[in-house]
Amino acid sequence: MRKTTATPADLARRIGGIPGQPGPQDPDEVIAGAGPVARPGERPTVRLRETDDEEQPRYAPEWLELREPADAAARALDLLDPLRIRLANLPGHSGGFAIHDLGCGTGSMGRWLAPRLDGPQHWILHDRDPYLLHFAAVASPRAAADGSRVTVETRRGDVARLTPDALVGASLVTASALLDVLTREEVETLAAACAGAGCPALLTLSVAGRVEFDTPDPLDEELAAAFNDHQRRGGLLGPDSVSVACDAFGAHGATVKVHPSAWRLGPEHAALTAQWLRGWVGAAVEQRPELAERAQAYLERRLAACTAGELRVAVHHSDLLALARPKGGA
Repeated sequence: MRKTTATPADLARRIGGIPGQPGPQDPDEVIAGAGPVARPGERPTVRLRETDDEEQPRYAPEWLELREPADAAARALDLLDPLRIRLANLPGHSGGFAIHDLGCGTGSMGRWLAPRLDGPQHWILHDRDPYLLHFAAVASPRAAADGSRVTVETRRGDVARLTPDALVGASLVTASALLDVLTREEVETLAAACAGAGCPALLTLSVAGRVEFDTPDPLDEELAAAFNDHQRRGGLLGPDSVSVACDAFGAHGATVKVHPSAWRLGPEHAALTAQWLRGWVGAAVEQRPELAERAQAYLERRLAACTAGELRVAVHHSDLLALARPKGGA
């Protein structure tokens, strides 16, 4: 598995993402197929929300970079064998796999999964943030598990709905930390699109709504409940997303497998734990402002324990593999 130690700023310089910095000079810096694609007669792969160019990105690249090792360690390896078997049996797979990564962020899903699959792969990376798309393209793997070539292209936009035939030609749909920020309608439309294309979906790291500290605190449950309610605001599914997705894919005849994928954070993850704690408590207080005073004292206690190397916490997620019935036999 190829690893990159470049920071977001390093990669931004390599792709000309920082004003005043030169663009790439070495052809090997750019991955074949990277960048927006507009081929004559090409059918749209996904239908995307219209976005405001002034809208702030949902996730900071520094946060995505910070969480990537924990994400990689948490994803459910047990789902890979059934996925590999299904991909090997897809009709027409000998020419390689077309993999759509929805809400790709900095491309961590591709860096984790592409080197674990055999065969040529072409990844279509979707995100609304052009900076994240550039990062994902530059830092993507170049080779599959068996040495086959991996190429990428990027498409800007925020996934809203998929037409019934939008994924025709897709071999696999992936996403990481996406299901819980979708609505029921969006999840049902995603399931219908995957079923229509006969392609599997690997949807990882959806919030499960459970947090377990090694040293419990009386405020843990109140904060967790408030955070979960915050995740559901505006019709988003939050911790209900995997249950809804299981029903949605199952309604289309897919075989659905779910596996836990918890972050298990200890002293070696102090920076990530501190950032996660601030966000977790902050969202809870935003949902229930009456918690503010107690939550501030709670946060100070937890951060002090984190700094001292005395805090361990399991942040629970779920990975879902939906194996739609393949089209054309197999």
